[in-house]
Amino acid sequence: LESKNSEEALKVKTFTEKPNSKLAKTFIESGDFVWNSGIFVWKCSSLLSSFQKHMPDVAEIFDEGKEFFGKDAEPDFVSKAYLQVKNISIDYGLMEKSSDVYVILGDFGWSDLGSWYSLHELRDKDEHNNVVEANAMLYDTENSFIKVDSEKLVVVEGLKNYLINETENVLLICPLDGEKKFRDFVSNARKKGEDFI
Repeated sequence: LESKNSEEALKVKTFTEKPNSKLAKTFIESGDFVWNSGIFVWKCSSLLSSFQKHMPDVAEIFDEGKEFFGKDAEPDFVSKAYLQVKNISIDYGLMEKSSDVYVILGDFGWSDLGSWYSLHELRDKDEHNNVVEANAMLYDTENSFIKVDSEKLVVVEGLKNYLINETENVLLICPLDGEKKFRDFVSNARKKGEDFI
């Protein structure tokens, strides 16, 4: 994977999402593999073609919505469509199966902001290690993340390591590091037809 031009796209021989430790060690020791940051770029036509080839059930569901795209009914259609498709990441569903994957090498700091906890680590905090993105009054509260977009006053007392997040129609209050359970909250909310994030 050596290249004189750092912007040159190199063809990927194989894409492996979350390899087990033995395989990951083999990859690293070979020197022929690079770490994928999970930033993907593609043309819409290429993405649609990949869905049709590798995930035809998803392609079919979204093909049925063409008449709704760009119209007021689109959000409702998309919400219903997502409830019908299987829960699989783009990594497993497309990237591992495609033979048309290229990589551009980069050297930059990276954090996978896949959790509220990791986001908390990167944000500015008050003197009690709280991230406060709300009109809030905090008492005896530490290491917490309070994010409320409305002008509503949020009064918090006695919480340690908690997340409070309000979206338009969901109020989430849970331990800040409870990411595994958080995925269950999102899944259950979607089953109820709620837009969770």
